[in-house]
Amino acid sequence: MKAADFNFYLPEELIAYRPSKKRDGSRLLVLHKDGSFEHRMFPDIADYLKEGDLLILNNTKVFPARIFGTKESGGKIDILLVREAGDNRTWEIMCRGKYNGLVNIHSGIKAEIWTDNEHRTGSFLRFLNIEAADVKNFLWQHGHMPLPPYIKRMPDDKDKQRYQTVYAENEGSIAAPTAGLHFTEELLDKLGEKGVLIRKLTLHVGPGTFKSIKSEFLKDHRMDSEFFEINPELLDEIDRVKKSGNKIVGVGTTVTRALEGFMSGSYRNCSPQNSKNGGICGLTDIFIYPGYRFKAISSLITNFHLPNSTPLMLVSALAGFENISKSYSSAIADGYRFFSYGDAMLIL
Repeated sequence: MKAADFNFYLPEELIAYRPSKKRDGSRLLVLHKDGSFEHRMFPDIADYLKEGDLLILNNTKVFPARIFGTKESGGKIDILLVREAGDNRTWEIMCRGKYNGLVNIHSGIKAEIWTDNEHRTGSFLRFLNIEAADVKNFLWQHGHMPLPPYIKRMPDDKDKQRYQTVYAENEGSIAAPTAGLHFTEELLDKLGEKGVLIRKLTLHVGPGTFKSIKSEFLKDHRMDSEFFEINPELLDEIDRVKKSGNKIVGVGTTVTRALEGFMSGSYRNCSPQNSKNGGICGLTDIFIYPGYRFKAISSLITNFHLPNSTPLMLVSALAGFENISKSYSSAIADGYRFFSYGDAMLIL
């Protein structure tokens, strides 16, 4: 298939620039295997999950990875901290334009930016006059949540709470696992009381979530690697639930990439010292698009994704290209809100 097959027109007014007033106040489009769909509200998701079904959450935590600085020339610079590169003081970064030199960040904190041209590994930033142990506290005080570029506004303090799931634990993402943003603790409690099994894994969302596909054919695209950690007991439980005939429901494409990346062998091992909870950890660059045969996930809770994006291709692989196309057309016609802060979809 070609990347162009996944383009569609979305009226700009359907892009959700802010979340719904209530976490679970979003709409829910329920897509069935036969291609039929229903229009519901997100709390109605409890009607489609039964005792013994397994609901898997991504407990990654987004950190305020976006910082603003001033160059030596006086010009402004917008910096996204992508991942640590050795210690808390040194980071791989993304920023608009090329710049090498000193930057004033905030409250007298200085940093140096350089580009590794020799190894072509990208741009880096090192905080100069702050202890490594203090960097994370500095970011939570003065950094900004890394809202996606299509949300054309500055992040504010409310985003530090709403661009985060209620079950976020393990810090490391530069984008939220947005399907989980709709869940409240009350809704999770209701599902648990119903007998739904609720488990967690970790996948730290990286910069690849913002990148569009430049290859003409899907087979030529390469995903960026993302860190995951999975408890071995969860893998055993998935096997038991599948044998019982119950559903394995992934909350978001990030959960799907973690499980399918591991089960398909599309990952490389990480050092055990990178494990937070003693689980299996690795880096996966799995790219799921139509034709892929799922090994773990049978159902999926997800948001409405960007045209020509890898998450859109993943949901098309699970639900079928035509089914997704028709349901997206219906969602647009019915005024659903799209993307990270938008409405949700349940693929059964």
